[in-house]
Amino acid sequence: MARYTDAVCKLCRREGQKLFLKGDRCLGPKCAIDNRSYPPGIHGKKATFRRKQSDFGMQLREKQKARRVYGVMEKQFRRYFQEASRRKGLTGVVLLSILESRLDNVVYRLGFADSRAQARQLVRHGHFDVNGRKTDIPSYLVSPGDVISVRSSSRSKTYFKDRTQIMQGNVSAPAWLNLNLAEMSGSVVSEPSREDVEIPLNEQLIVEYYSR
Repeated sequence: MARYTDAVCKLCRREGQKLFLKGDRCLGPKCAIDNRSYPPGIHGKKATFRRKQSDFGMQLREKQKARRVYGVMEKQFRRYFQEASRRKGLTGVVLLSILESRLDNVVYRLGFADSRAQARQLVRHGHFDVNGRKTDIPSYLVSPGDVISVRSSSRSKTYFKDRTQIMQGNVSAPAWLNLNLAEMSGSVVSEPSREDVEIPLNEQLIVEYYSR
């Protein structure tokens, strides 16, 4: 299975904004984009003085930004776009709703992980149930009414004990999710809306990129 293995801080620098790929590190003094706010590479500093970006360049950068935020490779991202184009509604908005509905993103948005990458690893290691059944597929798409919970065999682990303490009073789930910290679970109240996407994205540019 293809996956990105290089330093993720380079991705934030390439897009010119924080994508919050490393959790708390992105909020601290070690954040790479705060220390080096220019693109990576030997010509990074010169890129600051480049001429105005083309329409294609802006469309590409927005598509890449969305991919990197949700940790999705190109082939899978294209499939999500094709699925969004078949559904009712604005294609760009539906695409973001699909991405938000990924299980790894839901685990992250509920507060059980500091980043989507960490949430993806927790899911792959089989720490979560969906509707009472073990689910270790990060790309699993949840639906309204689904209940996502930490498995009973995982609740005694040090990570989840510490996580519960951290989450006390510090985590607020988005409106489309309902967190039950006492049960270490969360439920999907409704489909995510456009307003629920926390990273600034211009989905219309993504639609234009794939509509060329």
